[in-house]
Amino acid sequence: MHLFFKKNMNNLSQATFVISLDVELYWGMRDVVSLNNYQKQLEGVRQAIPALLELFAKYKIHATWATVGFLYYADIDQLQKNIPQQLPSYDQPKLDPYQYINTLKQENNQQLHFCPDLIELVKQYTGQEIGTHTFSHYYCLETGQTQAQFKADLNAAIATAKKANISTTSLVFPRNQYNADYLTTIAECGIDCYRGNETSSIYNDYQAGDGDRPLKRILRLLDTYFNVTGQNCYSWSDLCSNYPINIPASRFLRPYSAKLKYLDALRLHRITSGLEYAANHGLIYHLWWHPHNFGVNLTENLSFLEKIFQSYHKLNTQNKMQSRTMGEIAQLCLNSQKQ
Repeated sequence: MHLFFKKNMNNLSQATFVISLDVELYWGMRDVVSLNNYQKQLEGVRQAIPALLELFAKYKIHATWATVGFLYYADIDQLQKNIPQQLPSYDQPKLDPYQYINTLKQENNQQLHFCPDLIELVKQYTGQEIGTHTFSHYYCLETGQTQAQFKADLNAAIATAKKANISTTSLVFPRNQYNADYLTTIAECGIDCYRGNETSSIYNDYQAGDGDRPLKRILRLLDTYFNVTGQNCYSWSDLCSNYPINIPASRFLRPYSAKLKYLDALRLHRITSGLEYAANHGLIYHLWWHPHNFGVNLTENLSFLEKIFQSYHKLNTQNKMQSRTMGEIAQLCLNSQKQ
């Protein structure tokens, strides 16, 4: 592998900017906030996704859209006809989306739960990969659920995407509940890569009931504006040494806040300095967020994102950094492993 690195400096030694988006609509928020209290953000997704795609096209940004399988269906009736036989047996009933499905009716806010039209729109843009966020927004660390149930859920997500002529090779664990025990399962299902978490301990409490969560949330907020945990950039050699390939997160793009807008210069510098560090050291920088984070304050969020892209564009024109999807990174790693 090391000889291959030396012969292919333009590929596996070039700094890379990777973006992943967790596309989930209400299925990702259902157990934490009421539909009425989050409706504006969810409704705004229908403006946010087309706007993001246009901005990506302007700056030639490649991105991975990790999409919940439920979203491929047009309505609740279609979804209920495609539910897998094995369902998650969470100890906490509120986590079970299938109990929630039974409360939905055909007329109840379908566009807040389903978006096959937006998935088709993403497919039309160059450089966009549609990955999976599991079928049901499955929680891999919660008590009660099993590996067999996870496999059934993931296979359902892959089969659903295949019906839409989408080949699934990239995964983002819902709620960032990375479970090392499930890596063999995702490999068996044909998933080549996944988004792991940042290496700092403040990013490892994603299971429900962790007593340290309030403190860690405060530290994460500080890390948005100040360099608390480092730049969180990753080397090609680290990524390509394992399978499935872990492409860890570098930074969550926290959305615009009117209360904290006076800190936006720090928020921007926290990200652009990471990009510059990656560019100068041949590393990978991974930015992620949800489209619903842009569902309100869309103009402010897009303006902020464009400043990030302008920083990337400068590095790109200097031949210091390239934009790639998670799947493109995985393919380069897999090709290197064949040498």
